[in-house]
Amino acid sequence: MSLMSATSLLQSCFQQHPSPSLSLLCPSSSFHFSVLPPAQLKLANMTITCCVSQSQVSVVNGKIDSRISERNEIRLGLPSKGRMAADTLDLLKDCQLSVKQVNPRQYVAQIPQLSNLEVWFQRPKDIVRKLLSGDLDLGIVGLDTVSEYRQGNEDLIIVHNALEYGDCRLSLAVPKYGIFENVNSLQELAQMPQWTAEKPLRVATGFTYLGAKFVKENGLKHAVFSTADGALEAAPAMGIADAILDLVSSGTTLRENNLKEIEGGIVLESQAVFVASRKSLIQRKGVLDTTHEILERLEAHLKAVGQFTVVANMRGSSAEEVAERILSQSSLSGLQGPTVSPVFCKRNGKVTADYYAIVICVPKKALYKSVQQLRAIGGSGVLISPLTYIFDEETPRWRELLSELGL
Repeated sequence: MSLMSATSLLQSCFQQHPSPSLSLLCPSSSFHFSVLPPAQLKLANMTITCCVSQSQVSVVNGKIDSRISERNEIRLGLPSKGRMAADTLDLLKDCQLSVKQVNPRQYVAQIPQLSNLEVWFQRPKDIVRKLLSGDLDLGIVGLDTVSEYRQGNEDLIIVHNALEYGDCRLSLAVPKYGIFENVNSLQELAQMPQWTAEKPLRVATGFTYLGAKFVKENGLKHAVFSTADGALEAAPAMGIADAILDLVSSGTTLRENNLKEIEGGIVLESQAVFVASRKSLIQRKGVLDTTHEILERLEAHLKAVGQFTVVANMRGSSAEEVAERILSQSSLSGLQGPTVSPVFCKRNGKVTADYYAIVICVPKKALYKSVQQLRAIGGSGVLISPLTYIFDEETPRWRELLSELGL
């Protein structure tokens, strides 16, 4: 049914029943129309709301007003392809939030531990766009993509800014040869006389918003950006660009294509981040609670990565005396301090406690040193196991989020 046909039908109904609100659902086209008449509403000034698929768009006297859709499901957007996609699924699995996908070709999946949540696999830039449009509520994506496509929109909130994978930098690179041979800094690039209003520096990139903002803030007055995807490294050699602005991890690809990064040319340091729609957090039922659970699981796991529980037995006269010996070693203090408890055994028919068990948390880089120090002060029977989670009383990022939302 067309919009015009539906409108005519609603007008006819309204003439017969002027007081109640009327609605018409068209399943075949996924359109929903509703008429909400004020007390003395004339047909010519009728307000019609049209909802297409899941997203609601209101047409009020010819003006369009976007609103948060009325779907009940909470939607989490995840990268659909590449290393970022694989690392994201691995992180969620480590947090006991495994994504269950019936068919690897399907774009929708579930996380059984989170009720009423749908996982939608999308391109990273589409995750950001759909968070802003209200089609997604939560997402995991690179900070570079968030910064490029959010463009300062305050409706997109970064809930966790350091998921510790997807590390890269958005960096300006120029050829090692020709007029750029002795150019090693952004300042030197900006001072080159070649760049004029008639012949600006041509930069190939997929980050036109961040690029233009960066050169404006750093004194490079004459520069133009051309949108490009794929192998940007070939653009200078082909003569279609003077420089490139691209994501760099190790820099190997740049070097192999005779390109170099320049001092002061890093636009952004990026890694994976957990983001949310402000409107969804405030308006959609269950989104804030789901965000809280995901955030706590992420924080607890990431804090535990690279940490080990060390358990050892130590002879001593009292728990206090053993604790004093442990705290005399700087690397044995643990998170808040050692746990010391008596180890009971039976000798000559009597229960006695000649040993004490100590438990501490030690980072991986200090593990062997800690074991040596434990032995030096009388520790024995040392047991070591990796930690999976470290839950705090309350994660600081949760308090920051509530403050951001004014809650």
